[in-house]
Amino acid sequence: MGRSLLSHLLILNNTAPCFASSVLRGPRLIPQIRAQSFRCRCSVAVSEPSVSDNPPTSVKKRIVSGVQPTGSIHLGNYLGAIKNWIQLQDKYDTFFFIVDLHAITLPYDAPQLLKATKDTAALYLACGVDPSKASVFVQSHVAAHVELMWLLSAATPIGWLNKMIQFKEKSRKAGGENVGVALLTYPVLMASDILLYQSDLVPVGEDQKQHLELTRELAERVNNLYGGRKWKKLGGRGGPIFKVPEPLIPPTGARIMSLTDGLSKMSKSAPSDQSRINLLDPKDVIANKIKRCKTDAFSGLEFDNPERPECNNLLSIYQLVSGKTKQEVAEECQNMNWGTFKPLLTDALVAHLHPIQVRYEEIMSDTTYLDEVLAEGARKASDVANVTLNNVYQAMGFLRRQ
Repeated sequence: MGRSLLSHLLILNNTAPCFASSVLRGPRLIPQIRAQSFRCRCSVAVSEPSVSDNPPTSVKKRIVSGVQPTGSIHLGNYLGAIKNWIQLQDKYDTFFFIVDLHAITLPYDAPQLLKATKDTAALYLACGVDPSKASVFVQSHVAAHVELMWLLSAATPIGWLNKMIQFKEKSRKAGGENVGVALLTYPVLMASDILLYQSDLVPVGEDQKQHLELTRELAERVNNLYGGRKWKKLGGRGGPIFKVPEPLIPPTGARIMSLTDGLSKMSKSAPSDQSRINLLDPKDVIANKIKRCKTDAFSGLEFDNPERPECNNLLSIYQLVSGKTKQEVAEECQNMNWGTFKPLLTDALVAHLHPIQVRYEEIMSDTTYLDEVLAEGARKASDVANVTLNNVYQAMGFLRRQ
């Protein structure tokens, strides 16, 4: 869920998101884990299952995901995560939250965090997240996230956290003396975000698969340490405490790349705003960014040429915002030059983002509505989260609250 849950998620970003469940699940997983040699055993992506893949049952599988309120939500967050949520909310029991606690792992501006949290929530709704179908809330409004994180921290070997790739990269950029403990431990908070809701599936980006693997390993570890008969002897129901979640990677749009470097993910943290299309960018800004974006000198346009990452990225964006198939775009654009294609892409982007921008302004003009949505979402989330939290307290031997 990193600076994009799950896109956290917590995601969380363009993520936004890996590996086959048959490789990772099973009764012999935990004996293979050693704290000193934790590694991500990720290899095969699991695509989003179609509606027919779900067994006929009245109980929907549960999905959780979120985006950090740092910077502006950009096209990568939207196409890699949020746009896919719109379809997921009709098929699954969904919890979509603003992961504000993750936003303070690096130095931040407090007033900006406040503003960005509301902006992000409003954009969720403007993009089509329906609070009558999904629980929409702010992470810090559900206290169980932090409580469970502390309990999970006691069961997390420090060696697992030291091996997390994003910690190494971000701590190196920030400088050793400026790195807070939260940057090291936030994967445990991410695990808490997921396990609290007994999630079946977690939409994850390529850069988040190691975090989800840690979540899965930690769930198995806690189940092994405290679940089963041990929990039953303490008055619990016995069996596993946590459901071990599976990764869900959308078949397309999971990784939108920078406009200035087709080999780098579109990111909020990139120093140049020219590298991304923000969802609230006006028409003239979008046109300027597309006009100046990096291209190549090859003739024609094509998908999937490893020597043309920028071409593949721009065609993929056009495909996703236009609603056309990959084959349709390939045929339409194969003989185009960049001078012809860039205005086409600009028009498609403006047309796709305009309704979102209009809806965003409507929501922000009525903050009472937004506050009510977030409050109701937090209540629903707390009802689910507190059941899990109380079970963990019981299984770990804590005196029951009166």
